Amino acid sequence: MGYNIVQKIFGNHLLTGEMVPGQEISIKIDQTLTQDATGTMAYLQFEAMGVARVKTKVSVSYVDHNTLQTGFENADDHRFLQTIAAKHGIHFSRPGNGICHQVHLERFGVPGMTLLGSDSHTPTAGGLGMIAIGAGGLDVAAAMAGGPFYLNMPKVVNVRLTGRLRPWVSAKDVILELLRTMTVKGGVGKIIEYSGEGVTTLSVPERATITNMGAELGATSSVFPSDKVTLAFLTAQKREKDWVEITADADAVYDEVVEINLSELEPMAARPHSPDNAARVKEIGPIPVQQVVIGSCTNSSYTDLMRVAGILKGKKVHPSINLSIAPGSRQVFEMLARNGALADIISSGARILETACGPCIGMGQSPSSGAVTVRTFNRNFEGRSGTADARVYLCSPEVAAATALSGVLTDPRDLGEFIEITAPEEFLVDDGMIIPPAEDPAGVEVLRGPNIKPLPVNKKLPKTVKGTVLLKLEDNITTDHIMPAGAKVLPLRSNIPAISLFVFSGIDVSFHDRARAAGGGFVTGGHNYGQGSSREHAALAPMYLGIKAVIAKSFARIHKANLINFGILPLTFADEKDYDTFKVDDTFEISVSNLGKTNELTVKNTTNGTTFKVQHDLTSRQVEIIKAGGLLNHTKANA
Repeated sequence: MGYNIVQKIFGNHLLTGEMVPGQEISIKIDQTLTQDATGTMAYLQFEAMGVARVKTKVSVSYVDHNTLQTGFENADDHRFLQTIAAKHGIHFSRPGNGICHQVHLERFGVPGMTLLGSDSHTPTAGGLGMIAIGAGGLDVAAAMAGGPFYLNMPKVVNVRLTGRLRPWVSAKDVILELLRTMTVKGGVGKIIEYSGEGVTTLSVPERATITNMGAELGATSSVFPSDKVTLAFLTAQKREKDWVEITADADAVYDEVVEINLSELEPMAARPHSPDNAARVKEIGPIPVQQVVIGSCTNSSYTDLMRVAGILKGKKVHPSINLSIAPGSRQVFEMLARNGALADIISSGARILETACGPCIGMGQSPSSGAVTVRTFNRNFEGRSGTADARVYLCSPEVAAATALSGVLTDPRDLGEFIEITAPEEFLVDDGMIIPPAEDPAGVEVLRGPNIKPLPVNKKLPKTVKGTVLLKLEDNITTDHIMPAGAKVLPLRSNIPAISLFVFSGIDVSFHDRARAAGGGFVTGGHNYGQGSSREHAALAPMYLGIKAVIAKSFARIHKANLINFGILPLTFADEKDYDTFKVDDTFEISVSNLGKTNELTVKNTTNGTTFKVQHDLTSRQVEIIKAGGLLNHTKANA
């Protein structure tokens, strides 16, 4: 029996366990990446581990999220990130150099290697044939310190691509179709591996668009083969020496198989407020639109924006539309400027944003009240745009550009003759904005601004966990619900006492005060609790407020791992009907003295005198982490 790509790469990096779906394994990590919204905390945690230099092959610190400098906080944190990178052996990508996933694809990604990133869209690098996984900052810090990364061996889903995309149909339509059929929960516990003759028709940037939004499926990662298309991309980036061929064996076996005929796809859009609420643009209809934004780590490559420039050339943005465009990297931005495409974009009336995440995380360009905004991004959760009642539609750059000209959601096939864009044989390569580590780290002083506060540390798990039910939530609660992003909140990411004021603020503005008054307690929820971003603040800030356990019907992978890392018990209902037996402000009591001996615990509702069963699937290692009060405590105790 042959091996698939996932088994080949995992097999080359396997440290403990067996590659049996559901069993815990640990793998060696070759590369790490962080971004500034998660990086400050990750590097504070790395410092706490007492390791002088990173032990990975390559670690990169990117600044791409918090580039809006309305106060001292972001600039201070950028200075901290640059100095700590210099001291500890980390490359530093300066503000303005681009979005971490786009730049990493261009300059650092290597087929066959493993990449762990403190950003949920780290699987973008799977477009190069890497196993790239998003994780919390503490897991990334441990990997930089030379530790293994632990995960349950995922199932491998083979998505076989046949045919070829027709004119005006794009890679974004491929992943939107997969989201439509699999849903945002369909990839949980799985890695998506692409194969078939359709793969060879897709460029590396197109593949990266697809692997990027595999995160929206809930998948651990997504991966394409490393083939001649990959070699051509790396050669154009002057990195052909990094190429190795990685393909599945002819007799490789998969846990599931999904077929997609590229020739049958049409332009699509995801309707509010979930990426899987997708339909054909023609089916949705020509709804009036007030804003269009093109960019993000999903759709800001050279070929994406060259086609947008071609659509806009010689035309003007519709009077009802506010169009903004953000190139994904300085390389893309400069190439557009040099070949004249940027002038075509500017002439159309588009607003040019810096090469950063920006509006994708609610950092600027918030739409007007009640607006329909069409975006080439990866998430359209309610309120994520910065405007609570805005309706966000996700689509391809082609759909977005056509919409910007017409004023209504538009199928780009209505534009007429397709605009062919050829990938360059050679990209403009200038790594001057990537600062290598200091040759003399002893001479580097790490500079800390006043907004960087000490890490809060949890206490050991008591034998009995008691507290108040502070919230009772529905399905698909996102990390945006738990710990909002945006220009107001993200600058506080290094200050847990300050950022904790915003925990669940979009759901219940009184949550912080109630949690503090109660001395903590429990949060309860439905299915897929914690989907979305990898931000560990969604676990760290609740821990600071005294949350002892989250009881839900099911959890998203990264958030569940973050809860464990900070000593919060992730528990599921043994019988989902028990969700209906309690209310907010009831008091729970759980004996956890047998936590390592049984996977079933009893919850006593001391308010109404009832009991119900909850379960966990913690490994023995995770049980010890929970008992210690989190991974940092556990690491120090076992150093």
